[in-house]
Amino acid sequence: MVDPLRVLVTGAAGQIGYALVAMIARGAMLGPNQPVILHMLDIEPAAEALKGVKMELMDAALPLLRGIVASTDVAEACKGVNIAVMLGGFPRKEGMERKDVMSKNVSIYKAQASALEKHAAADCKVLVVANPANTNALILKEFAPSIPDKNITCLTRLDHNRALAQISERTKVHITDVKNVIIWGNHSSTQYPDVNHATVQEKPVREVVGDDEWLNNDFIATVQQRGAAIIKARKLSSALSAASSACDHIRDWVLGTPKGSWVSMGVYSDGSYDIQPGLIYSFPVTCEKGEWSIVQGLEIDAFSREKMDKTAQELIEEKELAKSCLH
Repeated sequence: MVDPLRVLVTGAAGQIGYALVAMIARGAMLGPNQPVILHMLDIEPAAEALKGVKMELMDAALPLLRGIVASTDVAEACKGVNIAVMLGGFPRKEGMERKDVMSKNVSIYKAQASALEKHAAADCKVLVVANPANTNALILKEFAPSIPDKNITCLTRLDHNRALAQISERTKVHITDVKNVIIWGNHSSTQYPDVNHATVQEKPVREVVGDDEWLNNDFIATVQQRGAAIIKARKLSSALSAASSACDHIRDWVLGTPKGSWVSMGVYSDGSYDIQPGLIYSFPVTCEKGEWSIVQGLEIDAFSREKMDKTAQELIEEKELAKSCLH
């Protein structure tokens, strides 16, 4: 018998949480043989909704689900967790300045980081999804110093999957035939979806697509603005795709990436590709035995360099803004 892993989902009664907890309990995150105990956290006003999610999980009679902790108490929810998926955050509302949103998220992530620091398992892996995801992950890192740098990441797999989908649709191939796109930088509209090292059925994407104008303009803009397009269509933000991508991120991190391919993850910069150390920045990574490594030695052309530096600059500004909110 495999021991169950404890998986925390914050903001669990929200839209992404509602989609995600069932996926985790069905094995989409940790595989079909790994039992889980779900820890669900939400704020007091969502306590009743959280109770409803717990009832539904029970009623789904899921064989891998070995227990449920549903709580509005952050310490109780973080106790002994091996994996933490941080969906809870303060969304930007109309008329709000970036500083107002950052200030709200700084206080949320400071409190949650302190609880993880005190109560989570020593080897806890953390994935931050709530925006601004990269900078929320940086705040969390600051207030959970005993969690190793390599164990705090943010979600850019959603953008990575969006880029794969656009290339798949354009070239009329199955999505599994598209490999090694890269999302560089921030999970924001400055991110840079890069296809220079990507392939379609083992051939370079640029060669197969045969339209650099589209790849350098519309493709990049579509991936950057996809979240906004979904809000416009659904009147709600991406939930199903965000939940699915969170499962992909953790699954590859824990179980490993397929040989010969990489994925995009927001990770702690070590200075690779001349990106300022100490930012949480999206890089191409491979994963093995629960550890990620940044793919090294890729050639960067002038067009890419400019885009990569622009998104890094935005992250430097966000970091300064977060610092000012802390003080």
